[in-house]
Amino acid sequence: MKVFRRFAMGSLVFAVAVWVAIAGGQETPSGNSARLLVTVEPRKGNDVPVINRDDVMVFEGKDRDQVTEWTPAQGDNAALELYILIDDSSSTSLGSQLQEIQQFVNSQPASAKVGIAYMQNGIARIAQELTADHARAAKALRLPMAESGVNASPYFSLSDLVKHWPASHARHEVLMVSDGIDRYYGIGDLQDPYLDAAIDDADRAGVVVSAIYSPGVGHFSHSYWQSYWGQMYLSELGEKTGGEAYYIGFRGAPVSFGPYLQDLANRLQHQYWLGFVPKAETKASWHNVRLRTEAPNVDLVSAGRVYVP
Repeated sequence: MKVFRRFAMGSLVFAVAVWVAIAGGQETPSGNSARLLVTVEPRKGNDVPVINRDDVMVFEGKDRDQVTEWTPAQGDNAALELYILIDDSSSTSLGSQLQEIQQFVNSQPASAKVGIAYMQNGIARIAQELTADHARAAKALRLPMAESGVNASPYFSLSDLVKHWPASHARHEVLMVSDGIDRYYGIGDLQDPYLDAAIDDADRAGVVVSAIYSPGVGHFSHSYWQSYWGQMYLSELGEKTGGEAYYIGFRGAPVSFGPYLQDLANRLQHQYWLGFVPKAETKASWHNVRLRTEAPNVDLVSAGRVYVP
């Protein structure tokens, strides 16, 4: 009987120890963790409420993952690296927007570094490396070359920029200015492999991509079919990387970039770092995630998947 009691007591102590370890692990989990940059936006109106960690839920299918971090990208965590990537085959009508882009660059907070690059022959030709000198970055903006053959695919150039981006703890974001038309692969395909590859590269590196449609030159600039698919590709790119695509559903050049740049600036001010514990896997893999919150009038916008090495 004494032996049985000792065994029972030992089992109870062991069970309590395991429970304590598990409970403690909820605060400091072991194993791989994942991180996403999330933008909080109101469903209607302009007021963006403050979202707390307890308001955020992460799901993989029907399974809920444990949230380990919800840090506002403000103050000491506000560091931002933003590249403005312009299609060099864009029409010179873009010149009327350069002043607004310059104002946007100069309005960035001191914690932001801005770089300027142009899409040429499938690469991102750097006109200005990332710098905290916003006036210097703004000065690097120029008129596009406006030659239809100067760029193969805008998605080649995006992949090139992402792959050569030095690692850092800052937010990595891109604003693309392009017609979105893939002149190398063609259009009208719901699974453009170069668009898919660019999305993969951006998601793997945690780069959020937003885009403003701006027409190119030649026949494509007034072809509704071409411009329609180009805008659809830009929209898909923004949606799948957690960014935003602007001026969708129209032909011709936007009257003003101003409202789009203002919206982007507002989005940059309402971002959070989300950390969570994904499902355990035996090898590196993509994890499809879905974010939810019960906070009213709020959408949580991010890439729909994360790569866990």
